[in-house]
Amino acid sequence: MARIHPTAVIDPTAELADSVEVGAYCVVGPRVTIGDDCVLRAHSQVVSMTRMGRGNIVHPYAIVGGDPQDLKYHGEPTWLEVGDNNQVREYCSLHRGTGNGGGLTKIGSHNLFMACTHVAHDCVIGDHIIMANNVMLAGHVHVEDYSNLGGAVGVHHFVRIGYCSFIGGMSRCNKDVPPYMILEGNPASIRGYNHVGMSRLGYVESDLEAVKEAYKALYRALGGSVTEKAARLRDRFPESKAIARLCNAVLEEGGGVHGRVLELKRTDDKRAARAPAAG
Repeated sequence: MARIHPTAVIDPTAELADSVEVGAYCVVGPRVTIGDDCVLRAHSQVVSMTRMGRGNIVHPYAIVGGDPQDLKYHGEPTWLEVGDNNQVREYCSLHRGTGNGGGLTKIGSHNLFMACTHVAHDCVIGDHIIMANNVMLAGHVHVEDYSNLGGAVGVHHFVRIGYCSFIGGMSRCNKDVPPYMILEGNPASIRGYNHVGMSRLGYVESDLEAVKEAYKALYRALGGSVTEKAARLRDRFPESKAIARLCNAVLEEGGGVHGRVLELKRTDDKRAARAPAAG
């Protein structure tokens, strides 16, 4: 049976696995499911309509499954899904989706959300991601596996952060971040490639060298369009899956709105307002 502190408040519709531990003054709201071996530290909250996997630890004063901070949200039932073995540190806020954005915020497994991290509505977070203190993700952001975001990074809505990328602390990220690249600054720009991250994932020297050459060709060499550069890179490194992933992302970014490919899926009135008026 779940170990629940007598001061905790558990909604009768909540479902807690037998191995769950709930600390002092926690609140677990309606339509919440919490899997095996999860721990809610004192004063944390799982507000409502949240499905959590196993082995997650939620630290004091974190808010999981809160209402989205979006004026288009009008109380419709929306969800937050959290995978396994995530660390949600103090004062984090992980919000549910909106009806306008698909109704779901989705978080994968083995992620570390350091203190005061904010994951807004309709975000999609992959696996093995590190977000340092005070990282702020606006709505509809996608973060791919093995990304690393430094302290106080601010991410514009609808940005896609690529696989195994690295964003330096206090950067302002308003465009898609290509896989394997290092982004830094305000305004942020590509500063290099993530040699350390790729090495930790077991990429061989040929892949590291290929991505290094791709970084120089795409972001340092003068002349030629992105399409031309990507074609040359594919011809030069036809067997490299890393180059294929990088080139695909760069081309998609170029076809997006203000450098954000996810903006093409936007359905709200702001997207419509950008279309030219009839007549």
